[in-house]
Amino acid sequence: MIKGFIFDLDGVITDTAELHYEAWKKLAEEMDWTFDRELNEKLRGISRMDSIKVIMDHNNATLEEEKILELATNKNNIYVDSLDSMTQEDYLPGVKELLTHLRTEGFNVALGSASKNAIKVLEQLNANMYFDVIGDGNSVAKSKPAPDIFIYGAEKMGLQPDECIVFEDAEKGIDAAKAGGFHSIGIGPEERVGHADLRFDSMADATLFEVKAHFKELFS
Repeated sequence: MIKGFIFDLDGVITDTAELHYEAWKKLAEEMDWTFDRELNEKLRGISRMDSIKVIMDHNNATLEEEKILELATNKNNIYVDSLDSMTQEDYLPGVKELLTHLRTEGFNVALGSASKNAIKVLEQLNANMYFDVIGDGNSVAKSKPAPDIFIYGAEKMGLQPDECIVFEDAEKGIDAAKAGGFHSIGIGPEERVGHADLRFDSMADATLFEVKAHFKELFS
């Protein structure tokens, strides 16, 4: 039976994608690298260090590890500064209602995000009250598509993977959920998250009623 839910952050709870894009774009301009929205899509759901390596590969760039770390830190500083503009109005449509329903019905809820700034984002949204467990980029060594962050969340909730449903908007996030033995819900287009157990175009469509209707044999 389903007892817990694990949510990715960016693109599921709130959309910080534009802030990430602007931060990466600024960094790329400083390095005289090409960077566009198509390349930005490849960064969805992966860690900061993995992201910068994707950008470097695209630009046929090689740098010392120390310099890569410095650039990743610079990008993060640009991004964190932009988070101050976030407010409680920045939940994606339908998310607050879903989280409230899960609380009302007594489900366990965890965050499972690659972001190392997840706590800051949740504070800006005033969302901490909805989560029993916060799993972020500081919680595990291996990022998605490894399932470690979701396994971390399940263990902290005292649950098995097959007792949890993962919400993800990234292809690698769904890959991670599947690798860990979790039920999965993809948020976004078919070509990106169509391999999830259930897919919605947006979080506004992903009501608890719809989720229960699809996984009915897993809810008492």
